[in-house]
Amino acid sequence: MDYRIVATLGPSSDTETTWGAMLAAGVTAFRLNTSHLSLPELCAWIDRLGAVLSARDPRPPLILDLQGSKWRLGRFPACELTCGQRVALVCAASADGPHVLPVPHPDFFRAASVSSGEIVLNDAKIRLVLESQDADALSARVTQGGAISPRKGITYTASTYRQESLSETDRLILLQTRSLAGIRYALSYVKDGAEMAAYRVQIGASASLIAKLERQSAVDEAAQIAAAADELWLCRGDLGAELGAKAMAAAAYRFSDRVRGMPVPVLLAGQIFEHMVEHPTPTRSEVCMLYEALMRGYGGVVLSDETAIGRDPVESCKIAALFRT
Repeated sequence: MDYRIVATLGPSSDTETTWGAMLAAGVTAFRLNTSHLSLPELCAWIDRLGAVLSARDPRPPLILDLQGSKWRLGRFPACELTCGQRVALVCAASADGPHVLPVPHPDFFRAASVSSGEIVLNDAKIRLVLESQDADALSARVTQGGAISPRKGITYTASTYRQESLSETDRLILLQTRSLAGIRYALSYVKDGAEMAAYRVQIGASASLIAKLERQSAVDEAAQIAAAADELWLCRGDLGAELGAKAMAAAAYRFSDRVRGMPVPVLLAGQIFEHMVEHPTPTRSEVCMLYEALMRGYGGVVLSDETAIGRDPVESCKIAALFRT
C-alpha cells in the first residue's frame, strides 16, 4: 500500500546526511514545530532544508506547525516536579524562580474558574491539581511528577474555554514564509468548522492547510473542518491530555470509523513509535496499531519524538515504511 510518512525534525535529526537517509527510508514530508524555535532559528532551518528538498523530484513539502490557540509554557530553567510539591503558575513569558512556571496566555488564567481543576502538562505526563487562583496567577499541587522543560503544552482536562486565534508569532511566521516553495501549515487546537473556515480566509485560499484534531469538538466536527482544510491529523497526544486516556481511546475509535468518508486525507499522529525514542525497536503493539490504522483508511502517520529527539530517527522512518508495497 502507499501512504505518507511525516517526520518531525529536531536535535536528533538536524544534519543533511540524516535528512537524506530519512527520505531514502520513505519519508514524504518533514515537519518543524515552530513553537520550539525562534524566528531566526526557524529561518535557518528552512534555508538549510531548502537545498536538500529542492534537489528531490517531486519536492517533499515542509510542514510548519503553528501554535494557534494551544497553550504552552514560557521560558524557565528545566526542572523536576515531584508528587506533593506546590508550584505557582504565573501569567508571564518567562520565570527564573524555583517552582514557578510561566504561562504566557491570559485566557489560560481566565479558564481556571470554568475548568475541571486538573492541569496537565507535556501530553499529560505531569499532572497538577488547582488549589487557588488570582487574576494572573494560580497555585497548584503536583499529583504526578516528572521532568518539565520550556515550551511544553499545558491545558486543563475536559476544558472547552480558550481564545481561538493565531498568535503574533504565527502571523510573523506566515509573513516570512508564505512566498516560499513547498511550505504547508498545520494548525493546532482547531475548535470547529467555523474556526477553520476563519483561518482559511485569514491565511488565503492558495495556502496548503492541515487541521490538527486535538479537542473533542474538533473530532465531532471533522467533516466541517475538512471543508476548509487540505488534510486532517488525529493527534492523540494532545487529545489524550484534553480528554484523559479512556475518553481519548473512545473518541479515536469512533473517529476511525469515519476516516474513509472524509473528503480529505487523514493522518494519524501521536506516539506512533514512542518506544523508539529510547529503544532500538518499536513494540509489537505499536506495529499492530500502525497496520490497523492503515487498513482503516488513514493516509499515513506523523512521527514526532521518534525522529525529533529519538535515539535513531532513520530506523524509526524505516519501520514506519514497513507496510509500503
